[in-house]
Amino acid sequence: MRFFFVVLLMLFLGLAFCDTECKYAPSNPEDRREDKTKLRLLQFNAEWLFIDEYNGCPGSSCTWANSTIAAEHLDAISSIVAELNPDIVNFCEIEGCDELNAVISNLDGFGYNPYLIFGDDSSTGQDVGILTRIDPTSDLYHTEDRYDYPVSGNSCGATNSGSKGLSKHYVTTFSFNGMKVAMIGMHLLAHPTDTSRCNEREAQAMVARELIEDYWGQGYEIIAIGDLNDYDGDVLDSMSDVPISRTLSILKTGLEGQGNPSLSTCGAMVPQSDLYTEWYDENNDCQEQANEHSTIDHVLLSPNLYGKVSSVEIAHSAYSQGCDSIYSDHWPVIVDFEF
Repeated sequence: MRFFFVVLLMLFLGLAFCDTECKYAPSNPEDRREDKTKLRLLQFNAEWLFIDEYNGCPGSSCTWANSTIAAEHLDAISSIVAELNPDIVNFCEIEGCDELNAVISNLDGFGYNPYLIFGDDSSTGQDVGILTRIDPTSDLYHTEDRYDYPVSGNSCGATNSGSKGLSKHYVTTFSFNGMKVAMIGMHLLAHPTDTSRCNEREAQAMVARELIEDYWGQGYEIIAIGDLNDYDGDVLDSMSDVPISRTLSILKTGLEGQGNPSLSTCGAMVPQSDLYTEWYDENNDCQEQANEHSTIDHVLLSPNLYGKVSSVEIAHSAYSQGCDSIYSDHWPVIVDFEF
């Protein structure tokens, strides 16, 4: 709760209206894990983790009605990170490094450093960033590449066309346990059943797949992680949702299904009944129901990394859902590795 009062003071003084990015890797990267034979990776859509005012958030444009509630939300998210104690957290729906540093201020002694590069989603101001005990070996990078849609072979059923890039993402690299690892954190377009978004999301997946294959060709293992806003047709979630797009298959194996590397989804290690990462209150009754669950957060890994996974869990027990929740409408995905 200590940061709650700092945030309010910043807002009162008018100092919290310009967020920052923190994209540069240190010249001497450190590995601050206590046990370097293990690694815990967390995918966490933190639901509008904003403390700086941007385009009506906190306020009418996002979940948190005012700065007081937004600060309580940040403290709640910090408490979940403290409880789960990951080595690397991939955050979606975060505004910038002010928020990452605010979480760090609540987690004294956890050994985290913040990294984030601004994207170009001006409509929301949301970005993707990380807290990590293992410093990256390269500055965070944001590609401006775009891909034309509809993508060849498309069956989305929409007639829209154009080009689309990865508005919310980063690319960086790590070195740990004898491996070079490229990590691509993404937040793709929402609404998995929207046919026009289907077209655009496939184009986003093509941009990401080109990055995956490029880093693989340079000898890197791959982590592709984030809120991908789509279902995996190979690993069905708790509601057996079937995608209308090829987003996950493009990311995993390329457009023709034979690209290198072939990525595997960590959701395959979770029992189907437990495989849900998000709650959408479809009937607006504020009551969590099983038919309102879906899996749209994913962790995809190249073969060597996937072979090091010891367990995968979705942290449903960390908090319950409801209209009065100050946590998130997503649950964290926990991936544990043993080397």
